[in-house]
This record gives sequence, structure tokens and C-alpha cells, in this order.
Amino acid sequence: MNRLIAILLAALAIALPLSLLAGQVWIDPFGPPVPNATAILMELRLPRAILALVLGAGLGAAGAAMQGYLRNPLADPGLFGIAPAAALGAVLSFYTGYEVQAFTLPLFALAGGAGAMALLALIAGRSGGIALFTLAGMMIASLAGALTSLAISLSPNPFALSEIVTWLMGALADRGWHEVRLAAPLTLAGLAILWRAAPGLDALALGEPAARSLGVDPARLLWLMIAGVGLVVGSGVAVAGMIGFVGLMVPHFVRPFTDQRPSATLVPSALAGALLLLVADCLCRILPLAGGELRLGIALSIAGAPFFLRLLLRMRRDLA
Repeated sequence: MNRLIAILLAALAIALPLSLLAGQVWIDPFGPPVPNATAILMELRLPRAILALVLGAGLGAAGAAMQGYLRNPLADPGLFGIAPAAALGAVLSFYTGYEVQAFTLPLFALAGGAGAMALLALIAGRSGGIALFTLAGMMIASLAGALTSLAISLSPNPFALSEIVTWLMGALADRGWHEVRLAAPLTLAGLAILWRAAPGLDALALGEPAARSLGVDPARLLWLMIAGVGLVVGSGVAVAGMIGFVGLMVPHFVRPFTDQRPSATLVPSALAGALLLLVADCLCRILPLAGGELRLGIALSIAGAPFFLRLLLRMRRDLA
């Protein structure tokens, strides 16, 4: 695993500076000087790249933790219902017009994610049962999705409707240092909580009875998962909108190179998630499109849907 981590760190060390040079205005360090190159790098591309690293790391680790907790290779952080609830909070900020005020949109999104976390804990927190927890997450996701659709259908004006739809697509365009300052501490806190849950996830891989016999408290582990994934996903949705499939795909990329334990996949998944989101965002910037930049959430959905289908077909073949 140490070799895998070293390879991923080396890939990040190469990809990060290259991502700062690519864009609508290409910066050649060995070519003629570009006007306002310093401002472009420091105020536009560097915070965007750091945000990609932070959010990608959080989503990758959350996906690995989710798949370990539910013991399901198709599990994704969105299954909690926290991402749809955070999106609902952001949509309400557009609906009410409060998004024009600084930090109001991310605060609404974080409030939505926190509400989903509290509802999850209220429904499933006492028993700690995985089945109840999964069903509660699906119910919250369905309710949040329905309310989001209702807010869109009742949008007060075409401008608000356009802003809502565009934001829900997910992107890192036009994000700056204030989004980094908001998302980074929350994501790092979520990652720390997930790392603390890692030993319990390893024990849970042996089954719930075996985990209990090893001293794992299912209710405590559930709280750690809700808090860790909630902070990671909620902060990501708060600053970048809906970005899916990272948490689903990344653990499958790194798991074959580990010993399969959930704790062994957390750090590689975080690094691979950061690399995936950084490269994907860079490609979105440089792909020529008549209507402007390709939205990051759309690009990852285009890549993630065939990957999900491949997983389903492989599982069906294994069960046959």
C-alpha cells in the first residue's frame, strides 16, 4: 500500500502544476509572458485546483468508508441522503433570493446537510442497524429530491430557475479562496472522523456479530459515519453543487492494490479521488465547447454511468 500511496502522491505532484497552466488562456512557463499571468494563477486557478483536491479527497474517502460500512461495492456517499438534502438547502437560497449575499448559499447547503444528518441519527441512531440506516438514507434522498423538484417547478422567475439548474450540475468554475476556506476545514474534519471509524469498519467486514464480539459499538460507528460523511459531502455540495460518482468509482480503482480492508483503502481512495477530480476539472476547462465550459458534474456522470453499468454486469456474472 505504501507503494500505491507513493505513486498517487507522485501523480498529484505532476498533475497539480500542469493543471495551473491549462485553460482558456494557456500559460507556457518557457514562452512569452502572458498578461495578468500571476492573477490568473493565484486568484483563479490555484484556489480552483486546491478545491478540487480537497473535495476529491473527501468524496473518495467517503465512498471507501460507505462501501466498507454497508459491505456493498455499489454504495456511494449520495446514498445517505445528505447530498440531496444539502442541494435542497442551496436551491432554497436561490428560490428565496438570499444567494446574492456572501456565504448565504453554502450556509443554506450546510444547513440542509446538517438537517439530513440529524434526521438520519433520529431514525437509525438508536439501533445502529445497517438495513434501517440504508432505508432511512434512501427516504431522505427521495424526499429531498422531490422537494428540490418542487422548488424548481415553483421558481419565482426565469433567472432563479437558470441559476438553480446550473448550480445543480456541479462545477468548480468561478470558485475562489473563500470557498476553499469554507470547505477545507469541514472536509478535513470529516476525513479525520472517517479515519477514526476505520478500525470499526475493518471489524464490521467480518459481520455484525463478530464486530460486536471485538468490542465495536454499532451505534457509535453509525454516528461516526454520519458525522464524517455528512461533513465531507455537505461541504462539497455547499461550494460546488452536485458532483457524483467519485465516491463510487475511486475505491474500485485502488482496492485491487490493497489488502481489501476498508482502512487500507481510505488513504489511497482520498488521494485517487483528489487526482480524479483535479484531472476531470482540468479537462472540463480545456475541452472546446460552443456553449462554454463543460460542467464538472456532467462530465463525471458521463464517465460514471458506464462504470456503474460495468459493475452491475460483473456482479450479475459473478452471481450466475
